Amino acid sequence: MAKRPTRRPAGMPSKSQVLEFIQTADGPAGKREIARAFGLKGQEKIALKRLLKDMAEEGLIDGKKTAYHRMGGVPKVTVLKVVDIEDGEAIAVPESWAPDAPEKPPRLAVKERSGGKGGRGGSKPSMPALKRGDRVLSRTEETDSGWIAYPMKKLPARSEGMLGVVEKDGTGKAWLAPVDKRIRNSSPIADVGEAEEGQLVLCERVGRSERAGVKVVEVIGDPLAPKSFSLIAIAKHGIPHTFPQEVLEEAELATELTLSEDKREDLRDLPIVAIDPADARDHDDAIWAEPDGEGGFKALVAIADVSYYVRPSGALDREARKRGNSVYFPDRVVPMLPEILSADVCSLREGEDRAAMACHLRINSQGKVTSHRFTRAIVRIHHNIPYEDAQAAMDGDSPPEFLANLWAAWKALAAAREARDPLNLELPERRVVLDDKGQIAEIAVRERLDAHRVVEDFMIAANVAAAKALEAKNSPVVYRVHEQPSREKLIALRDYMETFGRKLALGQVVTPSLFNRMLKDVSDEDEKAQVMEAVLRSQMQAYYGPANSGHFGLALGSYAHFTSPIRRYADLLVHRALVDAYRLEQPKPNVSLPEASGLSDRDRENLQQITDAISQTERRAMEAERDTIDRYVAAWLSGRVGENFETRITGVQAFGFFATIVGLGGDGLVPVSTLGAEHFRYEEGAQSLIGEDSGTTYSPGDKLTLQLAESNALTGALKFVPVDADGQAIEPRGNRPPPRRGKPSYKKGPAKKGKYMAGKRGRPGNIRHQGRRK
Repeated sequence: MAKRPTRRPAGMPSKSQVLEFIQTADGPAGKREIARAFGLKGQEKIALKRLLKDMAEEGLIDGKKTAYHRMGGVPKVTVLKVVDIEDGEAIAVPESWAPDAPEKPPRLAVKERSGGKGGRGGSKPSMPALKRGDRVLSRTEETDSGWIAYPMKKLPARSEGMLGVVEKDGTGKAWLAPVDKRIRNSSPIADVGEAEEGQLVLCERVGRSERAGVKVVEVIGDPLAPKSFSLIAIAKHGIPHTFPQEVLEEAELATELTLSEDKREDLRDLPIVAIDPADARDHDDAIWAEPDGEGGFKALVAIADVSYYVRPSGALDREARKRGNSVYFPDRVVPMLPEILSADVCSLREGEDRAAMACHLRINSQGKVTSHRFTRAIVRIHHNIPYEDAQAAMDGDSPPEFLANLWAAWKALAAAREARDPLNLELPERRVVLDDKGQIAEIAVRERLDAHRVVEDFMIAANVAAAKALEAKNSPVVYRVHEQPSREKLIALRDYMETFGRKLALGQVVTPSLFNRMLKDVSDEDEKAQVMEAVLRSQMQAYYGPANSGHFGLALGSYAHFTSPIRRYADLLVHRALVDAYRLEQPKPNVSLPEASGLSDRDRENLQQITDAISQTERRAMEAERDTIDRYVAAWLSGRVGENFETRITGVQAFGFFATIVGLGGDGLVPVSTLGAEHFRYEEGAQSLIGEDSGTTYSPGDKLTLQLAESNALTGALKFVPVDADGQAIEPRGNRPPPRRGKPSYKKGPAKKGKYMAGKRGRPGNIRHQGRRK
């Protein structure tokens, strides 16, 4: 109910009085609330109706008779759509805003009320973190500093399934078949526009009800074209992929910045090299080393000086903070910074003078870093070398001196690393190779070379040095935090290890060495794969934060990301902190950009919010990249349905288990209903499915031959079935009862209908058979 003002004069209100009431009411202000506030009765209510109609026609108010608001304003209670995340705070706009309105929709900062009470007098639990595209029912308030929204309820997303393929049923009616494997139902298309059957399209809802259907707003094209796979991930995860004009203009302006040679250390004569993937889109790190004559080494890690070009609080900075990081797909990169900076001016390219942040290291013969210092420098990269070429040169008879020195310094660092004994999990990385036409040429596991380890250990040394250098100055630090496993995860791991007859003592201090020893004690390769999967599941997820909790996986007490500011906002913040802490500010810029390149007040005050936000964007990027690889793998396998593959089980649930093809990847489901006539029970502690008659067991890490039954390139979903001793698919037992423990979520799919699975009323369902990160 709207608030009733005190001492309100009775009788018909004026237009200004109505506007005042609408703006000051603490709830919806409709015709009923206005009449009650002014004590109107009978004919006065009819007059009020005419007055409100006149005010609407004059553009003074908007809304409906149950809830008015001033024109250009926002209803007191309305549905908002989150369009941005700034420093961890959601920014939203009204979901319903007339496209021909004279004003742009206002942007509202979404905040939680403090001290709110929920049911039974307890504190109301916090709403889950909001992300781009979320819909929130909110109360709104206009303040001197702008509009604020207080969320009441998170609403179901109306954008889910809005990317899909146009299909038609037997009556000619168009449907949108979703490309997200989590969405099972198709949506009716009310307005197909110029889209044709079989095309990949982007749609939006045409009404509040799902029955109203969707309309096509963009035709993307061939859904099985490789370029579509990354576009699907970009749309699904809401990744910003186009730069606003003001950002592009500021990037152009930043390229005009001059490098002051008298304020930068000149390192152009050093044979610094950048060793990167052959398909690298940017080069933000380079390295150099030489013997120091005392058994150790002098070393340098040169990193692109992005903080010189991207100044705090500018348009470039706001957009970079919103993106959080670059996102890498096989066919494209969605960069954190415009390409003119990320791939050109900031990138450390061979033979060109570049601004760099230099980390100077002294490494003793045992591989310990005994000292470090940071400067701003000018560098000229002598060589951009692919990993494979660097490795080939070192494997040759006479490697060049600059590489031989790097390898010698690395061997010292590697010895120190081995003594530290960080977590050692062999996790293969899939690599998608495209041909000149963008078609899949090969999918393989990326080979792990010493050249990769060389660069990795130099980067780790520089990251540790950056964290310690900032700690020495009591400066803000954006730490890369990887906490040790929680007790709950360790207990689950202990229970699982007992199924192998192995013990995990929880009374001791938990270190990476504990897990490494556990893996070394396992000689059987199949069992080792199972244990490695279990250890991986026990680990916490790494994140960014201003409080130091160490890096468990690397066995390091202090660790920050310093080495990739072109593609990670966290590294840019570390660079800015170093600029402040060590007084590395450059002369006033020769173009109209902010003078300071260190941390802004906003950076310092909101560091927790910023690190929370960039941790979320990192997880978003990882999911998008993984989804895209899954689609490429499914496309690669779509012509091999019916073939048998050597697989390894990656996870077991009550409804079945997931398996991946050895050497290729691509997780696929094996439903429990396909395991034959025997009943299988789910043992949660052992994470296994066990046959009640035969004792046949399916556990994570097991290797077995499976037949590929389905491969959906659009969703990335695979489905396997087990085979008998002759390699023939086992006949599934129809509608089998669920396992005795756990609730199966797998349901037998509907009958096939053409290329699609028939859903309710014969409507098309999900599509089935179809024909670097640096």
